[in-house]
Amino acid sequence: MTTDPADVEVVDAPGESRFVVRANGAEAELVYRMNGNRMVLVHTGVPDELGGRGVGGRLVIAAISRAGAEGLTLVPWCPFARRWLQEHPEQAAAVTIDWESQPPAP
Repeated sequence: MTTDPADVEVVDAPGESRFVVRANGAEAELVYRMNGNRMVLVHTGVPDELGGRGVGGRLVIAAISRAGAEGLTLVPWCPFARRWLQEHPEQAAAVTIDWESQPPAP
């Protein structure tokens, strides 16, 4: 039986600096880095088993929720998170977002 990702919980694992969804034996994550009062969104990874069901968006929503609750500024370096926030301005408006900051060059 397949679990609907909409029915699973997004867990914030601050010790690992990531939000996680586990379902159907797979794990999706949004990795972040804290820098003072800034939550830098570094990477979103959603395996094929969980793809196409809005799991990545649920991870970004969890980051928005925490940022709002703690007065943090989101810094979307992750291309997926940046695009999702741009495509969902009503949810992005709930927090302060630093659109100008860019990740360091590799």
